[in-house]
Amino acid sequence: MRAPPVIALAKAATGIAGFDEMTGGGLPHERTTLLMGGPGSGKTIFSLQFLAHGAQACREPGIFVAFEECADRIIANAESFGWNLGKLRPKRLYFLDAQPPSDLVHAGDFDLCAMLSGLAIQAADMGARRIVFDALDIVMALLPDAAARRREIYRLHEWLLERRLAGLITLKSGDDEAAAEKGGKFHFMQFMVDCAVILDHSVVQGASQRTLRVQKYRGSSFDENESPFLIGSSGFEVDVARPQWLPDADVPTERISSGVSRLDTMLDGGYYRGASILITGYSGTAKTTLSGAFAEAACARGERTMFVCFDSDSGEIIRNLASVDIRLARHVKNGRLRMVSARSIAGSGENYLVRIKTLAKEHRARCLVIDPVSTWYKSGTDLSTYSVAQRLIDWAKSEGITLLCTRLLDEMSGPAENGSPSQISTVVDTWIHLNYLVQAGERNRSLSIIKSRGTAHSNQVRELLLSNSGITLADTYTADGEVLMGTLRWAKERSAAAEAEADEASAELGRVKLDAEEAELEVRMKALQVELVAKQLEKALLARTTRGHASELSRGHQRMRELRGADASKAVLK
Repeated sequence: MRAPPVIALAKAATGIAGFDEMTGGGLPHERTTLLMGGPGSGKTIFSLQFLAHGAQACREPGIFVAFEECADRIIANAESFGWNLGKLRPKRLYFLDAQPPSDLVHAGDFDLCAMLSGLAIQAADMGARRIVFDALDIVMALLPDAAARRREIYRLHEWLLERRLAGLITLKSGDDEAAAEKGGKFHFMQFMVDCAVILDHSVVQGASQRTLRVQKYRGSSFDENESPFLIGSSGFEVDVARPQWLPDADVPTERISSGVSRLDTMLDGGYYRGASILITGYSGTAKTTLSGAFAEAACARGERTMFVCFDSDSGEIIRNLASVDIRLARHVKNGRLRMVSARSIAGSGENYLVRIKTLAKEHRARCLVIDPVSTWYKSGTDLSTYSVAQRLIDWAKSEGITLLCTRLLDEMSGPAENGSPSQISTVVDTWIHLNYLVQAGERNRSLSIIKSRGTAHSNQVRELLLSNSGITLADTYTADGEVLMGTLRWAKERSAAAEAEADEASAELGRVKLDAEEAELEVRMKALQVELVAKQLEKALLARTTRGHASELSRGHQRMRELRGADASKAVLK
């Protein structure tokens, strides 16, 4: 038997960055959603953005029923978000003022039938697809008892279902989380509606934090975790982790320069594109300098880059880095580099994250520098800071942004390899540590690579040298098992060079003496060879002379014999 087809739930996009991702598309269409939150949590802004996005981007007219504030004040308060609500009135967005008069004297029973009848005519006339009942608890409080309140809420719910509208009802909740979970007098509504969203605005360790959680969503999967959000210049901005249903981000193998050629060599070619890099060190170890070198190299490649600094103003950063031949001003002028002084960003780590993501998207950044990210640790708990850092890295990877962060170490916190309370070092791809080495009254900088995933990186500790001609790394120099830097290294190198020069001179003198002795021996050998040849000639002459004398003597004797025996010989012959 063939299984019945799965029908996807129709959803109405809210236009709220992050929320549509965590719900898989937005609020349920033709169903009812309950939005609860305390004072200042952003219920009205959420509702207005839901309607404005529907009217502008989805061609779905909407109705806003205001039980607490008048329409003119609501529109005026929303002007800063750039939605242009006034231009949407009345054909695409209709506002109904339904606030009870302040001097209202309640006598007898009443219901919502008249209001709903008028809304039905208005919805049909403009073809409305969305409707918001803002602060319903205001009018429900006028009803005499819980039974009456329950009756009118069910009447409203049935009316929404009959009109097949995407309905959104907002209610005030208590100040504490338990009250928000229960929804106060109207907790039964959480069971009645198809979707329930809870907004929270609290102060943690002196820092304001806003969070959002989808409590239920019938017929749809959703992100159940609590997510921070920010009310920014364009409305709600929810910071969520990458949903599980989205595909994994691409894993590039391209290498990009760190801005320091010898560091690129130590990293087997540089950082990976889209990687997350952490540079740790104490104050003054050149964390900002290495960050500036990376930003300058990125801009030189033609990549749009954003540099976020928490410790100094942009002008100071540009001036200070120019002293080591890092010229950022020209890149700021041509628009490739955007310098952001984060001193103007206040609040929690979530606020920092959302603001930075918004600015990076506006700049279309491919490389992002945050100096230092440790500022976030002061604005929340270790757990929340780790969550913010992890979401930052996940977001950067999903966007293909190469992220470089610095972290200021506390000199009392112990070795850097022990990590930090937030454990951001465990989630980054490359971890570079900067340190001091104090010798002979000097403080010299050193650099080492603690880890670099997927890279055959150097394990040596190099001396980091800064000068008006730029940044470089010196080779490791050891003497008697000790690493030397600064003046001690210079003196030891000079001493070693002098010793080497003396040894070379001594060796040269020895070579000269040997050359002279060799020449003398060659002369002597030539003289002996000449003498040998003379002796050989003399010997040959003597031999020839001796043989000549012997032959001559033999012939003389023979002649004498012949002369003496001539007559006798002749007589005999006769």
